[in-house]
Amino acid sequence: MLLVAFSLIMSACQPAVETIEVEKEVVKTQVVEKVVEVEKEPSEEASFSTPHPILSDVRVRQAMAYCTNKDEIIQAVYPFLSPEERAELVMDTFIPKNHWAYAGDENVTIYPFDPEKGKALLDEAGWTDEDGDNVRLNAEGEPLMLELVLTEAPHRKILAPVWQQQMKACGIRVIVNHVPSTWLYGDTTGLARREFELTDYAWVGQSDPSGRTLYACDQIPTAENNWEGQNIMGWCNPVASQAIVKATNTINQEDRKEPYKIVQQEFTKDMVSLPLYNHLEIFASNPNLKGFNPQPGEEYYTYNVAEWEIPGKDTIVIGFTQEPASMFALVEQGLSAVIANSLVHGLAFSTINYDFQGIAQKVPSTLDSGLAKNLDVEVKEGDLVYDVDGNPTELKAGVEVYNAAGEVVAFDGTPITMKQLTVEYQFRDDMVWSDGTPVSAADFDLRFKIDCDENSGATSFNTCRSIQSYEVNDTGYTVTYLPGVQDPLYFRALMDPRLSNVYPAHRVLSDGRKLVDVPAEEWATLPEISEFPIGVGPYILKEWVKGEKMVFEANPYYYGGAPKTKTIVISIITPDNAEAQLLGGQVDILDSTTLNTISDTMRKAADEGKIKLYTLPGGTWEHIDMNLYLP
Repeated sequence: MLLVAFSLIMSACQPAVETIEVEKEVVKTQVVEKVVEVEKEPSEEASFSTPHPILSDVRVRQAMAYCTNKDEIIQAVYPFLSPEERAELVMDTFIPKNHWAYAGDENVTIYPFDPEKGKALLDEAGWTDEDGDNVRLNAEGEPLMLELVLTEAPHRKILAPVWQQQMKACGIRVIVNHVPSTWLYGDTTGLARREFELTDYAWVGQSDPSGRTLYACDQIPTAENNWEGQNIMGWCNPVASQAIVKATNTINQEDRKEPYKIVQQEFTKDMVSLPLYNHLEIFASNPNLKGFNPQPGEEYYTYNVAEWEIPGKDTIVIGFTQEPASMFALVEQGLSAVIANSLVHGLAFSTINYDFQGIAQKVPSTLDSGLAKNLDVEVKEGDLVYDVDGNPTELKAGVEVYNAAGEVVAFDGTPITMKQLTVEYQFRDDMVWSDGTPVSAADFDLRFKIDCDENSGATSFNTCRSIQSYEVNDTGYTVTYLPGVQDPLYFRALMDPRLSNVYPAHRVLSDGRKLVDVPAEEWATLPEISEFPIGVGPYILKEWVKGEKMVFEANPYYYGGAPKTKTIVISIITPDNAEAQLLGGQVDILDSTTLNTISDTMRKAADEGKIKLYTLPGGTWEHIDMNLYLP
């Protein structure tokens, strides 16, 4: 058994960050009618201290919201939906209306389609259209013009011109710039470096609303903080920031509703991100495919891949329009990469219908199960605690924390009683690596050491910074959190994405070293990690022909038993030929990253029994973010 204490300086592991929905596109870039090349260098020295001359004015941002006709956009993307079905997809905050954390229409600022109100706000902000030509100018005669950066995903090529025309009707000129997804979602380009004025993309919804990495003041990525965080708008609203920290650091669901309401109130009032709609998740498959069962709340439709089968066939082919850049899930968290990784590593748990169900993790580590304790502890000056902003802080005069009663108190030298969580996470005791080696304590320990290393490539480190110490054994680990940490998802395995929480410490590399001895900064470039990792999941990655296919063979040591299908192939295809490949039998499954709509051809094929269609409401939501600052 190994016990490890975390220091504030050394701790840095991956939190439950939001996942971006990504897809593969043609690499040409369009700016309105012209085609241009994207040649932008990463903004390593950008400070983002200068307010954007247009977007820093809340009246302009609110005007854009009033000038947006969401129903028209949804109808363009999903023309087969009824008006009632379209209305159900509309988003007004970052939380769906049917979610327990939604604040309620009466508690947020709703922006109905009202272009006249939008125009009035623009007039008030000093952007006027004196001659009625739908071109607004400021006092210096400069036009109201903004660039919208987004990928070439099919639905974005549909919605972009619709929104562009809506803005034009209000006198706002939007230059539409379609860029490669590899640039927009890259580690050192695009969103990661805040290289945009306006950007349209989607967050993959989660069972828990989360949101701290997106909306807290300390999560604004800059060169000064090594681009940590996902608050790419640069939005720092102290009221919202403290509320989102409270909402994501409170165990009781009822107690979380009020802070989430506050965040949504401020979010909609400030209008730094324009929610558009929830995606409709669409899948299509070979009509004879059995076991394939996409579910609401479960983004990883491979949760039961070992049960998939097509009678009479030993291979199932999934069509991907986005090829993973790497199999190192810590740094490559696009949905396609995580789906591929789930075949090799398996999932720690599923979230079908937004409900936790253990897979590699045995059971939820709840207070009721006895696997977790939330004790009262006394803290004194000099102790490391979690402050009200959700940061590890040395307790000293003036530091504000939540006491055991949930009240905000400022430390004045008198010891404070705070809550402290200790949680035991238990995994299956029959987990074996695909090379036949049983999982050991060293494998759990290595996961902590790598994911919690500042040189690993992780983009956010909140989870490890919340840990005081951890203890590992051959079937899991026990974590003692800092006093004040009250993570509502404390009961589930820590690391994200939701893959089994182990790295193969014993694996010998081609250069003779063991993986356990390799520094974290080398991991992203190791073929044994980025291209051909071993795992404990149902399949083994046997072949990867870049740009063509990934071939996975059944893992004979899989704890869930022998998969029903011997081989899974991920075929790299283009959006233009995806439907033809399914109808022609070259692929057996197309997922929702490829199918953004249902064509007449697909609908007819489904009616004739040639394919099977699956539609379900998704948690993934489309939105337009506004950068409040210039680099």
